[in-house]
Amino acid sequence: MKRGLDIQVPKTPDEAMKEAKLYLKNAKEILSKVTIEYGRYKDSKKVKEACAIAYLSALRAIDSYLLLKGYDISKLPSSIEAYFRAIEKIPKNGKLIAYLNTAYENLHLFAYYRGGVSVDMIKAGIKAVKEIMKMLERR
Repeated sequence: MKRGLDIQVPKTPDEAMKEAKLYLKNAKEILSKVTIEYGRYKDSKKVKEACAIAYLSALRAIDSYLLLKGYDISKLPSSIEAYFRAIEKIPKNGKLIAYLNTAYENLHLFAYYRGGVSVDMIKAGIKAVKEIMKMLERR
């Protein structure tokens, strides 16, 4: 997983899930401080930051599951495509794939990259992250 960068990866499933929950908590704290007007957040910079963190929390939750199932730390996914390939191997994965799609689209693509600030869109993305965590914690 090293590509010339010192990337910190959790070593245990519990550590990864704890980190995922912390990321989501931090993202929600950032969003709670942003003014909302007409169903839209007013500070796109803070929204981008929060949404990037919330999206990473979904990926870290998936890392937790993969580590639990015996994945080697160095072989954890490093792209969204690799995450989708990894979760395709999980039985009964339809909802999980749908939730990851929602988190990826709403938080990563629309909010982080494109600067979307719709409260409903971002809430749907965060809800998807929570569902991912809930699903993977039970496995």
